[in-house]
Amino acid sequence: MDAPPTVLVVDDSRTKRYLLVSWLTRAGFTVVEAESGSEALSRVVVDPIDLVVLDVRLPDLSGFEVCERIKSIHPALPVIHVSAHAIDTTDRAQGLTRGADAYLAEPIEPEELVATAYAVLRYYQARQRAELLAERLTGLADTTVAVHAAPNFTRLLEQAAAGAAEIFKSPAAVVAETFDGDCLAGVCAGPGAPARVVPWTVDDSGTPIGATVRVQDPADWALVDWPSDDTVTVAAARLRDDRAPLYVVVPTATQTARTPVLRQLAQAVASAVEAQRSFDEEHRIAVTLQRSLLPQRIPEIAGLDLAVRYEPASARTEVGGDFYELVMLDGHLLLAIGDVAGHSLHAATVMAELRHAVRAYAVEGHQPGQILHRVNELMRTLLPNELATICVLLLDPATGRVRLASAGHLPPLISLDGKTDYVHHSAPLLGVRAPRPADLEFVLPPGATIVFYTDGLIERRDVSIDEGLNALATSSARVDADLDRFCQRLLAELAPEEIQDDVAVVALRRH
Repeated sequence: MDAPPTVLVVDDSRTKRYLLVSWLTRAGFTVVEAESGSEALSRVVVDPIDLVVLDVRLPDLSGFEVCERIKSIHPALPVIHVSAHAIDTTDRAQGLTRGADAYLAEPIEPEELVATAYAVLRYYQARQRAELLAERLTGLADTTVAVHAAPNFTRLLEQAAAGAAEIFKSPAAVVAETFDGDCLAGVCAGPGAPARVVPWTVDDSGTPIGATVRVQDPADWALVDWPSDDTVTVAAARLRDDRAPLYVVVPTATQTARTPVLRQLAQAVASAVEAQRSFDEEHRIAVTLQRSLLPQRIPEIAGLDLAVRYEPASARTEVGGDFYELVMLDGHLLLAIGDVAGHSLHAATVMAELRHAVRAYAVEGHQPGQILHRVNELMRTLLPNELATICVLLLDPATGRVRLASAGHLPPLISLDGKTDYVHHSAPLLGVRAPRPADLEFVLPPGATIVFYTDGLIERRDVSIDEGLNALATSSARVDADLDRFCQRLLAELAPEEIQDDVAVVALRRH
């Protein structure tokens, strides 16, 4: 049951104050008293006051000034002026102009005071409810945008829990099931606190399609420290019969009649979860297809160490056009790396065609430059609107002799004894009719490591290509004994947390 409103009566006359207190107490209010304006201002700062009944003439400050100060501290705290002296029109107008919500001139009837008190309280309570709803709806809109923009399932739950805590100014938990069937909970201890994700299990039996709200024991949702002496209100949103429900859990004391914002929040987050599940499913299919188009194993070659890392763009469901090739032909290692423009199933198809064309022309015994020339003619004939970059290398493992040709691809990097050098071979990319330079020939010294990569490793919107190349050179100055660990370190140091473009890295070290 709600506690009765608390009224602060401010009057320097003990007799008049006694009467006001008696009338309000009999009407069911909780009443506290102050004899001066200064005391009244002190009390409204520390005490939970719902209404102030304020004499106009006080010994230290005028009631008008006290009212103004109260309103500056608590704009939504109603004030009723009472006066036996300042009763003309000018006084009443000044009192109302300077912030009072009502002005009663003595003699005052008890019924009039009580009715006026309830009237101004009704207005302010309605105003507070409207302001609270408006604030929560703003928070709901912000949280809806945040969860739909979340890059992954974990971040979605964190945003949802933090948003719920901010909306209801309380601890909050959001529980959902991933595409893989793992049940996770985003939990937040309160507004401004960091959100985290933990495993959690919920019995979904009996939860219907649609949005439902129920009150439960906090022990059933022991995810955070809920307020004592309160229950929790749980909103469940289930969009489809074959999907697990989404749950939003908050303290019951935070809820108003009909719990509209909590229900809408659950529905909004459930919609975002469904979209994320679909994205995860599509992304997994895309990555599986992408990897199926790449070499399934790395050849083992005496005198050489090889390592590969391929990471698909985490922000896309489409397959991309990055590819690499590693195969032994007539005692030589054929290494190729390339990137077809675009992210789509079509780009992946073009990538597969180019990779197989490179292998076919290499099997015929052509050198890298001739391989690229023939692949370029193939593209211009059969794929006239496509563009791609590629770098092709033939290496004799025994001697370290290399023949290399590039078509607009980023230069490979050689690292030896802490020093790094880029191997530049400027040439037009595939799909363009233009003269091509002769192959580049050199010897890869023993102990040297050569690194091939696609642009997703070094290109960023906020840095230049030269800065990216310099960062790669710095990271590659030290080559780990384990080439797999080396490639992984390059990804960790250079690639962003949320990879925006496919990344392929191939590292080769000669013993």
